Amino acid sequence: MPNSSSNPATFFKVAAVQMASGPNVEANLNEAHRLIAKAVEQGAQLVVLPEYFPIMGMNENDKVAVREQPGVGRIQQFLADTAREFGIWLVGGSIPLVANDPAKVRNSLLVFNAQGEQVARYDKIHLFNLDLGNEKYHEARTIEPGDQVVVVETPFGRIGLAICYDLRFPELFRAMKDVDLLVLPSAFTATTGKMHWEVLIRARAIESLAYVIASAQGGYHVNGRETHGHSMIVDPWGRVLDELPRGSGVVVADINPAYQASIRASLPALSHRTLICTCCDKPK
Repeated sequence: MPNSSSNPATFFKVAAVQMASGPNVEANLNEAHRLIAKAVEQGAQLVVLPEYFPIMGMNENDKVAVREQPGVGRIQQFLADTAREFGIWLVGGSIPLVANDPAKVRNSLLVFNAQGEQVARYDKIHLFNLDLGNEKYHEARTIEPGDQVVVVETPFGRIGLAICYDLRFPELFRAMKDVDLLVLPSAFTATTGKMHWEVLIRARAIESLAYVIASAQGGYHVNGRETHGHSMIVDPWGRVLDELPRGSGVVVADINPAYQASIRASLPALSHRTLICTCCDKPK
């Protein structure tokens, strides 16, 4: 393993928030605020909330009922105000925004800077579909997919945005090109998470030579659903820096850009790709 020692002045702290959200939006926002404050107390400058942090409804249509117009609404105001209050960059894991289909939502990740300004939006592209006997999910019934890969330039480097099921599609992350961090808010099921969550997160970190901040829903929910949890921060060598198996809380870790640069210099895999078109950087 490459030497991870470097000038401490290059470090900055990030946090992944883990929740077990319920159907009450206001209660979820209060819990998110408490956990963000806890992360900030530990020095976090970039905080990532989980997928569906403001609502895990009793049924799939509950999120449609609380969807917001872009730039307007209680949930978006909470994110802007909280980022400004703590002077942090805040990733609103995902919130329901209006879709072209009035019966559906966009499952949208919003990024706010330390001044409380929204600087990026990513709409979840890959929609989860699972049928395992009594456990069934079909996100396409209530969610309209996005179609844009999004990378945002920040003081912490280039951050690639993805949500939950996107984790299974490495071509999405390759399309981001060179990113320094990946954020992955999720609500992985307990069933799939046991075998797939950690190995996929570590794989995405290793193949992108990037840090991954994976914030998750984790525990039993009022609607009867069980989510896997195990929010974690993983370094570019695939090492888990911090992890929370279950329940509400935060995981915090140092990001060391100099260490990342040393790995990329020692193992320049990103420059060794051959199955791409050199004129457009797309697969042949």
